[in-house]
Amino acid sequence: MKSIEVVAAIIRDGDRVFATQRGYGPWKDWWEFPGGKMEERETEQEALVREIKEELSADIHVGKLLDTVEWDYPEFHLTMHCFMCTLSHDAMHLNEHEAAKWLNMTTLHSVKWLPADEALLPVIEKELNEEK
Repeated sequence: MKSIEVVAAIIRDGDRVFATQRGYGPWKDWWEFPGGKMEERETEQEALVREIKEELSADIHVGKLLDTVEWDYPEFHLTMHCFMCTLSHDAMHLNEHEAAKWLNMTTLHSVKWLPADEALLPVIEKELNEEK
């Protein structure tokens, strides 16, 4: 089985996290945390800064590694390194995604998450609760 290694940004603003809706491919319309594949000789943090710049035209501060999710999709095995992040400024533009929204503890489960991203929700909930 093919393996893919990616990074994901859990962009946080207070008690909210940012989610994006895929606009293409077999998982179109499903929700995910923004990010993408690492390029050769890139650190996880460098890849995340580049991917968020490409996908959202935004600059981020990459914080701590929240979790690494291992997930078997039918076509490949995914390793997803998930980092807590904050925006350098509030302006963002959706360059690749169909939609986006800020979600809090009440609305976190209101979207149809990709399976690997959904597996991360309990860790995010714990993180949001600890910061109260």
